[in-house]
Amino acid sequence: MPQIAGMHHVGLTVSEISRSIEFYRDVMGMTLVRRRTRVDAGYVAAQTGYPGVALSVASMAVSEHAGPTVELAQYLNHEGEAIKPATNRPGVSHLCLVVRDLAGFHAELLAKNVEFRSAPATITEGPNKGGLVVYLSDPDGYTIELFEPLKGAAEPK
Repeated sequence: MPQIAGMHHVGLTVSEISRSIEFYRDVMGMTLVRRRTRVDAGYVAAQTGYPGVALSVASMAVSEHAGPTVELAQYLNHEGEAIKPATNRPGVSHLCLVVRDLAGFHAELLAKNVEFRSAPATITEGPNKGGLVVYLSDPDGYTIELFEPLKGAAEPK
């Protein structure tokens, strides 16, 4: 029997949590569902491997439906240096969000000065052929993929 039962959240380490909350809430349209200004319980030190660590944490709902959240965490101590989150670097990840109208959302985000790698591109082959896709960066340079499946297509792959 498989042990993994589902997905709870995706965690992103951020440099300035207030700026990140504003981006994910006010620019991307997510909902702030939980905010903890200081998390310093002993289990967090054990979990992270940093003795005496303190975090500031926010959980963002991606959509109106229940499901995994995006957890933003700022280290208040034990801060690390920023990395270059280029998608071609092993160990770096990206977050893919399904959108209803990529062209419209792209235009809306451009008006809010969001940095994109390109204009939306049509997927020309593979299981998502006919869909649209584009990469953008959050305030810390983390890559977010916006994906619009082909209208009437089965669940995204």
